[in-house]
Amino acid sequence: MAVHSLPGLILMLAALTALAPLAIDAYLPAMPVIRDALNTTTHATELSLSLFLAGFALGQIMGGPLSDHFGRRRMIFIGIALFIAGTLVIIFSQQISGLWTGRIIQALGGGLAIVNAAAVVRDISSGRDSARYLSHMGVIIMIAPLLAPLIGMLILHASGWRAIFVFLLGYALILGILLFRKLPETRVIYADRPNALRRYWRVISHRQALGYIASQSLTYGALFTFITASPLVYMGFFGVSETWYPFLFGINVLCIIAVNRINVRLLRRFSPHQLLTTGQLGQCACGLILLGFVLLLPSQQLLNIVVIMIMLFIGFQGLIIANTIASTIELFPDNSATASALLSASGFMTGAVAGGLAGSFGEISPFPMVVIMCACAFSGLFIRLLIQQRNV
Repeated sequence: MAVHSLPGLILMLAALTALAPLAIDAYLPAMPVIRDALNTTTHATELSLSLFLAGFALGQIMGGPLSDHFGRRRMIFIGIALFIAGTLVIIFSQQISGLWTGRIIQALGGGLAIVNAAAVVRDISSGRDSARYLSHMGVIIMIAPLLAPLIGMLILHASGWRAIFVFLLGYALILGILLFRKLPETRVIYADRPNALRRYWRVISHRQALGYIASQSLTYGALFTFITASPLVYMGFFGVSETWYPFLFGINVLCIIAVNRINVRLLRRFSPHQLLTTGQLGQCACGLILLGFVLLLPSQQLLNIVVIMIMLFIGFQGLIIANTIASTIELFPDNSATASALLSASGFMTGAVAGGLAGSFGEISPFPMVVIMCACAFSGLFIRLLIQQRNV
């Protein structure tokens, strides 16, 4: 691939990966409205997010080995087509079951398509270069969750909650057309191709890779716990308005973007593995401080502290995610999509479980959210160090 085409390719891959945060975050401000419009409960509405995360994980699990076997382009376009079909189901849904069904189809398609982004990066680069490209992508990708709640809020007030999914439909259609015209096939297909089970066994039997998967899974668990619980914690417990919520959500994304930029510079001197450890230690420290404040201070004094400490906690994702992906796919140059699929799918599945657990407490309070986020941060660091102690 010609060097001059790399910026455009990275931009397209970032736009593809941004499909997931757009689909997750754009409808968050509309959750109370969707609950009332479909005559259902808060927990049932929150379940649509957990179902999306689980379906997205399953889509990646299927898409990774299929991509390594058949090539990147084919799976990307099948995935985008399924995403469009699921979005149409949601737009015409009259009951919560229709929303659930559409979200699952959406998620399966999104997983099939998006798992190819990191694999394409590994096809064209390695080592620190991969980590840098993934960090650059991360900055672009983070614009999506930064803008998505704001876009969702504006569309909600202008046209109602279904129009949010019309926006997602248009985004997927335009993206599919651009990728069809511009994205080359980067995967070299060999005659001797192992099946999916053999591909996954290569990854899960590698101790170093397994440690990185544990880190990624649990940091996603913390992230999606916040994403799932924050609408009700901020708007329900602290009384933040629908207008202000996207801004409180967005400052977390700005922090990730800032740390991502720092990560790109630090990669000139430090390895991805070293920066990953730094990010995990930072999350553990922030989580412990946040938990102490939640336990000790009365609720009326908590909002500013919770916003600031969660901003720092989430910001450390900028040191964790890109370096975890780069460290993992570097181990599997001929199996990168499968490794990426397992890495990301385990993260989204853990996110679905952790987010669902946060919602199941039935308590509109920051305490369950903070406890689960803190537990995920400490567990991710401890399990990785335990698994990798003989390898790194």
